[in-house]
Amino acid sequence: MRILFLTDNYPPEVNAPASRTFDHVTEWHRCGHEITVITCAPNFPSGHVYNGYKNKLYHKEDIDGIKVVRVWSYIAENKGFFKRTLDYISFSITSFLAGLFQKTDIIIATSPQFFTALSGRTLSFFKRRPWIMEVRDLWPESIKAVNALKDSLFIKYFEWEEKRCYKSARKIVVVTDSFKTALIDKGVNANKISVVKNGVNRDLFKPIPKDMELISRLKLNGKKIIGYIGTHGMAHKLDFVLKCAKHMEGKNNYHFLLIGAGAEKMGLLSLKESLNLENVTMLDPVPKTEVNKYISILDAALINLKKSPLFRTVIPSKIFENAGMHIPILMGVEGEAQAIVEQYGAGLCFEPENKEDFEKKLTRLLEDKELYKRCQEGCEVLARAFDRKNLARDMLKVVESCIESPQ
Repeated sequence: MRILFLTDNYPPEVNAPASRTFDHVTEWHRCGHEITVITCAPNFPSGHVYNGYKNKLYHKEDIDGIKVVRVWSYIAENKGFFKRTLDYISFSITSFLAGLFQKTDIIIATSPQFFTALSGRTLSFFKRRPWIMEVRDLWPESIKAVNALKDSLFIKYFEWEEKRCYKSARKIVVVTDSFKTALIDKGVNANKISVVKNGVNRDLFKPIPKDMELISRLKLNGKKIIGYIGTHGMAHKLDFVLKCAKHMEGKNNYHFLLIGAGAEKMGLLSLKESLNLENVTMLDPVPKTEVNKYISILDAALINLKKSPLFRTVIPSKIFENAGMHIPILMGVEGEAQAIVEQYGAGLCFEPENKEDFEKKLTRLLEDKELYKRCQEGCEVLARAFDRKNLARDMLKVVESCIESPQ
């Protein structure tokens, strides 16, 4: 089977969409399928093209047997709604044009960047091939949740396009049970929707000894390290974490390590300076091949989102990577994500944006040795349950069903 996959993010980018897509298509390739990925020059989240790449009109490369076609897009920093939207629209157009010349049996387009779905839908129409819409984010609800844009004619237009995509897609793959419920509430046929959750590449994220050289280089010897590795965006509410860190200065030798970039990074650096934080280290993103080294030095993995009803429906992929390495989780996300962590006993959850609960749960997690050990064991069970190879095969079954049972 020939599969054409459209995605705005792909390695060497290291965010959740890039990792999920790479792990899935790599497994499909192992199963004997021919995969073409259309993406853009790697630039997330800084908005600067990675070394070794150029923002060309069209460039083709091979990554582990996957044909990767990179097309031009308007590249902007992850700041400002309109510039980012122009970025998304440009990729939608150029990915569509490139897709016209790719032979395929089926098309898959993935969010959270909604305009990629528009490209997939249009390609499906012109190529007379079925398409699958992978919904990794409820859009445009998510931009309203972080106050990036209020209700307006733009939002109404996006919601109209969203419904058209749901209607035309042969199948819809969502990453949480809550997303499926939300789409059913929008009138989407439940039989059209499959849930394939995020998971962990257990070949890459597995227990390894702490990298003591890295600890020394970061001058964190003897510290209990609480780490956040990921996007520093509006949804992640990391200013709350910095304020909590200030309140906990001098307590229990705790040190907060934040690694990543995003729309809020500069503001967070300014806040760190204004608070004169000595128990916080902030680093730029690290290559995907080195992420596990940084996770290895953590005593607790911090996962945090803004307090919002929408975020009760999401499951951050950081849960699975940290669980794979047996790092207990301290999580400020309610809803389905909280249920997973608590079901497997992989960590403790605090109420989002509640400083007292944050400090209480963090202290309990790191000071109760028996609890900590149970959480490590829970992480192992969780990681086995969400092995990405198995999840990739689950999604492949959805893809194959579209070919075997045409409408």
